[in-house]
Amino acid sequence: MALITKLVYYSTKQTPPSNRFFKKVTCHNACMSVPSERVTGMDEVGPKLRAFRISKNLSVTDLAAKAGITKGFLSLAERGKTRVSVPTLLRICEALDIAIGSLFTYPSEPIVHGGVPLYMGGDNLQEFLLTPLTEEHFQVMQSVIQPGGGSQGAYTLEADSIFVLVLAGQLSLDVAGKVITLDLGDSTTFSARDEHNWHNPLAIETRVLWVIAPALPLRRSRSDS
Repeated sequence: MALITKLVYYSTKQTPPSNRFFKKVTCHNACMSVPSERVTGMDEVGPKLRAFRISKNLSVTDLAAKAGITKGFLSLAERGKTRVSVPTLLRICEALDIAIGSLFTYPSEPIVHGGVPLYMGGDNLQEFLLTPLTEEHFQVMQSVIQPGGGSQGAYTLEADSIFVLVLAGQLSLDVAGKVITLDLGDSTTFSARDEHNWHNPLAIETRVLWVIAPALPLRRSRSDS
């Protein structure tokens, strides 16, 4: 519990001391913002996917067929010109035989200011990685989700547990077919192996903190290959 308290404090340390842990959001500039040109998130991830594809001697047509998507869509994704749902990005990683963690850029300094931008798929959101590569026991991310934004489909992760805490707004979370609504200050824990999807149902920005345990691996395990 002490760990989570520290994480919440540092992720919201710019709020006034009288209400530093949680803050209701009434306008978009109340939370972290990223320029609109970065909203797709694929501007950095797309070229990494292309590099992995080339290193494995796969054509766009071959990889698209393995991932169950069109080659036109894959081409756009590799050039960072389209958003990709979380399950679709995971399918592309599986087709490449890589772990999604290999696409991340990790914090390199002992004190992380706001987090390093990352993209795990999804629509109308920005995400930030708060833990370094050397931390293997857990991984902390913050998601800033615009109205209607979310994972765009159900998926599982190569981890044991996921903890989620709503820092602002509201999150609609579906875990194994059971839909729950998490309001400001609410949290829950569930198995990363259960299919889950989520979105922001409000007309204002939602901010959530995710803790994944253990940290997502850099390489796929043999059992998943």
